[in-house]
Amino acid sequence: MNLSKAKSGAARKSADVTDLILHDILAGTLAPGTWLKQIDLEQRYNCTRQEVRRALDRLVQKRLVEHVPNRGYHVFEPDGRQADEVSEIRVILETGVAGRIIANASDPIIRKLRDLARRFDDLIMNGTMIELYEANLAFHHALLSLCGNRELVSLVAEIRQRTSSAPVSQWKTRARIEQSSREHHQMIDALAAGDIQELKRLTVQHIRQSGT
Repeated sequence: MNLSKAKSGAARKSADVTDLILHDILAGTLAPGTWLKQIDLEQRYNCTRQEVRRALDRLVQKRLVEHVPNRGYHVFEPDGRQADEVSEIRVILETGVAGRIIANASDPIIRKLRDLARRFDDLIMNGTMIELYEANLAFHHALLSLCGNRELVSLVAEIRQRTSSAPVSQWKTRARIEQSSREHHQMIDALAAGDIQELKRLTVQHIRQSGT
């Protein structure tokens, strides 16, 4: 057997299990505070105990899961202070590149953003919360990617995961979902108008009101 290939395959499988657990955390299936029994995860994801352990250790490093000695692992449960601090970090990073986002916003890109915003709108009426959540991520990823800094985009994506990003945590009411939708379109309008200050204002409002 080629040991390097075997190790590579094991690493890929562990990464797959990590992604599966991560998806369930972000989707709210594994809620903050939920204890993660390794035997249950083995059965849920059809994998080995070793793969589960490696996946959980990766999520501990990302601060999405907490390891309590002699007790096990549970989904990280952020407090209000941490949520506020994460929002503040996002405000600093995302408003700091507002000018670059506007500078790189061509007409085709603006049309793409409008399509993504309309997709979010459609899902308010016809989609599931998971679909709505994923559409929201797609919109914000496309918008922030205009800054041209892939490391910053990855950093913001990682920071978002440090607080509960599950749909049920993001949007407490239908009114808040609809407000998020309006803010998406307002941000695109500011982008099209080249209004940096308005884009910054809307970004701050959007992050602080909903964490989205």
